Amino acid sequence: MSRAMPKPAATSKSSAKFHLHIENSTRLNEVFEASRKRVRDAVNRHPDLKDRLKITIGYGGDILDKQLPKADALFCHRIDFTNIRERAPKLRWIHIHGAGVEHLMPLDWLPEDMLLMNSSGVHGRRATEYAATAILMLNNRIPELVTHQHARRWQQCFNSSIGGKTLLIVGVGKIGANIARWAKTMDMKVLGIRRTGKPCRNVDEMHTTDKLRKLLPRADFVLVAAPLTKDTDGLMGKKELDLMRNGTGLVNYSRARVVDYDYLRQKCSRGELSAVLDVFSPEPLPKSSPLWRTPNMILTPHCGSDDTNYYTPRTLDMILDNIRRDLAGKKLSNVVDRDLQY
Repeated sequence: MSRAMPKPAATSKSSAKFHLHIENSTRLNEVFEASRKRVRDAVNRHPDLKDRLKITIGYGGDILDKQLPKADALFCHRIDFTNIRERAPKLRWIHIHGAGVEHLMPLDWLPEDMLLMNSSGVHGRRATEYAATAILMLNNRIPELVTHQHARRWQQCFNSSIGGKTLLIVGVGKIGANIARWAKTMDMKVLGIRRTGKPCRNVDEMHTTDKLRKLLPRADFVLVAAPLTKDTDGLMGKKELDLMRNGTGLVNYSRARVVDYDYLRQKCSRGELSAVLDVFSPEPLPKSSPLWRTPNMILTPHCGSDDTNYYTPRTLDMILDNIRRDLAGKKLSNVVDRDLQY
């Protein structure tokens, strides 16, 4: 059973400002930087919070130890969370820069009275465009054509229009729902899998995870959009991949460990499947990885859904909205369930 999540308390009506500390990682590129300009622009979009906020911005831990004891909320990708309650006695919640939080597991470091949030939902249109591109590439046999190109082999690859074909979305969350909406504009049949089995608009059939093996033989394309949790680790294994019909295309821009890449590589090398992959383990993908040379497979280096112009600004908007909610004593959004791990 999921334990009860602690309730965020609104700050007292005093002169004290809500202190948000932003800790930028020097290992991430500029897409993920919460720069002073981006933060300033975000605050300007939320003018009602201007006089109620104190924001500090650090890089690579340069001022982290100084600011943690005073912070009410923390925005970061990853820091050393050892003894976080002792180091940050006032901290009520942490917002992680990204949708996945598997790199923070297990959450035994997270105090019972502290909330953890993620950025699920901020990818928006960019994520849908990437998924649509990948699915259309698979329907047009682009991975196969690229394989022939590298072999300097003139081999024509024909196919039919995508209309009427079946897309199986494994993990119908916010991104999956947007992809389903796009697929219906292309006259596709959409099958969906989500933990609860709750129906979703634009999904013709919604199923729970235990029906995965029955659905895979029906799909022309499989899109993996499920978070990596203890329940989805290895979800698409050898048995599942063998249930996919010859010629089926797979897209994974969720997390690498959801799919058995070693066996997928074998299937693609034999020409039985084709794939577009945007996520890997480890990242960066080592030069020695055989995935680089796998036929019928296209790799993109985990950049398919992060919008250069909007990803971090939208995340900052989400954080500022949660600050507004916190100050009003309202329920916060995007809280990670400790048991479900997303």
